[in-house]
Amino acid sequence: MTEFERLLAENLAPLQRFVNFKISNRHDAEDVVQDVCLVATQHFVGLKNKESFKPWLIGIAINKCRDYYRKKDKYSYIPIESLAESTLTTGKYGLVEKSDIRETIDTLGEKEREIIYLYYFQELSQEEIAKKLSIPVGTVKSRLHYAKEKFKKHYPNSPISKGGNIMKKLPEFLPEYKIEKTNEEIFKVRSEELMGFCIVPKLGEKITWASYDIPSRKQVEYTVASVTGRAEVHGIEGVEIVAIQHDNNSKKKIERGFIAQLTDTHCRYLAESHYENGVRKIFTFLDSDAFVNNWGFGEDNCGYETNIAPNGSIKRCENNIEVNVDKETVDVVGRYKVTIGDKEYDTVCVMNVGHFNSRIAIEQYLDKNGRTILWRRFNKNDWAKHRYGKEWTELLPDNERLTINGETYVHWYDCITDYII
Repeated sequence: MTEFERLLAENLAPLQRFVNFKISNRHDAEDVVQDVCLVATQHFVGLKNKESFKPWLIGIAINKCRDYYRKKDKYSYIPIESLAESTLTTGKYGLVEKSDIRETIDTLGEKEREIIYLYYFQELSQEEIAKKLSIPVGTVKSRLHYAKEKFKKHYPNSPISKGGNIMKKLPEFLPEYKIEKTNEEIFKVRSEELMGFCIVPKLGEKITWASYDIPSRKQVEYTVASVTGRAEVHGIEGVEIVAIQHDNNSKKKIERGFIAQLTDTHCRYLAESHYENGVRKIFTFLDSDAFVNNWGFGEDNCGYETNIAPNGSIKRCENNIEVNVDKETVDVVGRYKVTIGDKEYDTVCVMNVGHFNSRIAIEQYLDKNGRTILWRRFNKNDWAKHRYGKEWTELLPDNERLTINGETYVHWYDCITDYII
């Protein structure tokens, strides 16, 4: 095997993940990957620093993806309202919220829509736009600035219109609650929360959530998370999230950073960062198992579906559960009335089996707004036995149990957010 073949083999998976992020059509994505490999083969001899092979390869992929979208542009000017939805949902930002963006663009004038389309969706430089429209670069700059300001003013997810959530203090002890299954029809729900952190990755969003020990119900830690701005990873745009975890016992604080993306159909992590021994570690969706095993979900890390409905992968009868697939899965298992303190919530229960770990199960109760009312974690009886020295039925003998495909899972802790306060 030549040096090029070895390097390509080592980096083929990240290359495919990147192209699949940028191009939703799988057959087109495969063609682009082949083009990238061909160009890399032809120009590898000119790469002086072989340690930079991966960013060099991704750089070729970026250009090939741009070429792919430019070839779709058959006219020098295409009215934005004539574009197919699929065109608006691909491009510089990966898959984006087509309805909000389309409606906002519709509020712009013709010249503003044209400049937004060429700059963001066709990814042309200001110089290329000037040449294409036969206008000075200065005119492009001023027109683009005005169009962006008008877009931000009208876009419903901008900081101007959204503002920020007011932080509310969570109780020291988890209030008593009751979960009752109802016979009402399961409602469909759109949940835009980032799995595991309960925050919606939109500008202006903030949330506080806390974990409570069971059976003591005492708060053991809380996390304050906020969206701090826009961010981009390998050409995919999302938002940056800072989450500060407060440990109530040690009084220590742990800071994590995320870049996440909300699309019309999915919510996903693009990158994660944290500190180890004073060194900031950064992992992105291209970093293979180091990222995917902890933060990825779905084929090519497409993320969690935002439009949630039963899919038949999990069947639940009281505390007996059958999972009908041999991989991690998420499914709606019923409609429930959740009473916390003196408040009642109409919810659907979404079960997550195996994603965080093959021996972990999650119950998440969502209301009709797609927000978490109650989040409960269960451990398979032998989970982390080497660390704790006992099985969970011994460690927490009085806690609730689930039976999943014949195996025992034990209730460990719960979470609530300031959404319900």
